Amino acid sequence: MSTITPATRDRRPNESARLALQKEYPLSSFHDFGLAEPITRALAEEKYVTPTPIQVQTIPIAMSRRDVIGIAQTGTGKTAAFALPMLHHFFTNPKRPDRKTCRALILSPTRELSSQILDSFHAYGRHLRLNATLAIGGVPMGRQVRALMNGVDLLVATPGRLIDLVRTNALRLSEVEILVLDEADRMLDMGFIHDIRRIVAKLPTERQTLFFSATMPQEIAQLAQQMLRDPARVAVTPPASTVELVEQRIIHVDRAAKPTILADVLKGETIDRALVFTRTKHGADRVVRGLAKAGITAEAIHGNKSQGQRERVLAAFRKGDVRTLVATDIAARGIDVDGISHVVNYDLPNVAETYVHRIGRTARAGATGVAISLCDADETAFLRDIERLIRAAIPATDRRTGSPRPVHAQSDGARNRSQHNRGRAHGHGLAPASRPAHTQRPRQRQPERPRQPQPARQAQPERHPEDLTGVVFLNRAAKVRRDDGRRTQR
Repeated sequence: MSTITPATRDRRPNESARLALQKEYPLSSFHDFGLAEPITRALAEEKYVTPTPIQVQTIPIAMSRRDVIGIAQTGTGKTAAFALPMLHHFFTNPKRPDRKTCRALILSPTRELSSQILDSFHAYGRHLRLNATLAIGGVPMGRQVRALMNGVDLLVATPGRLIDLVRTNALRLSEVEILVLDEADRMLDMGFIHDIRRIVAKLPTERQTLFFSATMPQEIAQLAQQMLRDPARVAVTPPASTVELVEQRIIHVDRAAKPTILADVLKGETIDRALVFTRTKHGADRVVRGLAKAGITAEAIHGNKSQGQRERVLAAFRKGDVRTLVATDIAARGIDVDGISHVVNYDLPNVAETYVHRIGRTARAGATGVAISLCDADETAFLRDIERLIRAAIPATDRRTGSPRPVHAQSDGARNRSQHNRGRAHGHGLAPASRPAHTQRPRQRQPERPRQPQPARQAQPERHPEDLTGVVFLNRAAKVRRDDGRRTQR
């Protein structure tokens, strides 16, 4: 089985998958694509031997300069699927870029994913004279402006920072030959859809567009229809399917018990590296503090962390210095680390597709993985949406205390019994059964309380007739207003 360096983003299948791939697809070697020699030499140095299905289907089409829609999960090798044809285009069509322009633009949702894409280009294009740079938030913009001053072949960017560069006239998009949207559905989830439309409006009409997404919701399908011309559709997995090698589990818990149960899970499992997902940034920090009290070292990564902090935490996680990483969904597709054995959903996502992206962080390169989700009563509806999306029931265990189960999680019979009991207890719903006459308890008459003596009312001083003038005037004015109101209503 071939080994891959940690810097590369794409993975090779295991031995059995490779044999099945060679039988199914005639292109069994990267030499079969007709890529330039410097590129195939770099792939050999990276120990890339057999292309993955997404690469087999995408590379020939992309090399013919046709638009592509690719439906593929993370970890399937899609970065090489669009990177290799782009590098081949740069090699066979050398051109000096104009000032403040780029020949190819790649948009990705997160800083980490953008950095990893650029690392892959440097690995595959190490024998080419490739001028590539990164434009992401969280770092000063001055260095990026200087890198773009003389033009670049390739720019990998997040949408927000790219718009900042265009707004300040540090970048012109009129010379883009190739546009790649990676993780398009994730950009939709993060609210970048309007930014993408603004960026596409500034691009030349004559361009090649490569569009990749793990799922294809309606809004993303409409965006692809507007952006692409006669695209070839490539799909290597059913939309929103989960990785087959991931062992999925659900633990029903009380909300207040989640910190304790999370610590028990991390201590009880044989974990190489664990990635814990929370719904909010502050929630991630709280989980880290709770694990520290339980004696478990963990670090958090989310949008409130600076780029330097995020890079240091990811480096420690890759090296194994930190074995538990707590993250928000901003890192759901931006973390590419070898050996993540467990993904834990501390909070179930309220978007079912996000569950697929989260658990895709494990069981990569043909390995197995475990995905454990803690589900409280308020998240039961999210669980139903997830199971409906992946078309499977996830095995569940119950670690709740003796508190009653929520009504929406009970059977119809249990729900009716619950309503009957509540009606008897609180006097509403179903009427309580009357007692037999001989068992009815006589109502005891409460003793009357002695009345408290009322204080004598003080006599009011007698008014002089002249003091009543103002009172009479006010009464007359009020009567006039009432009469006016009646006439107005009539």
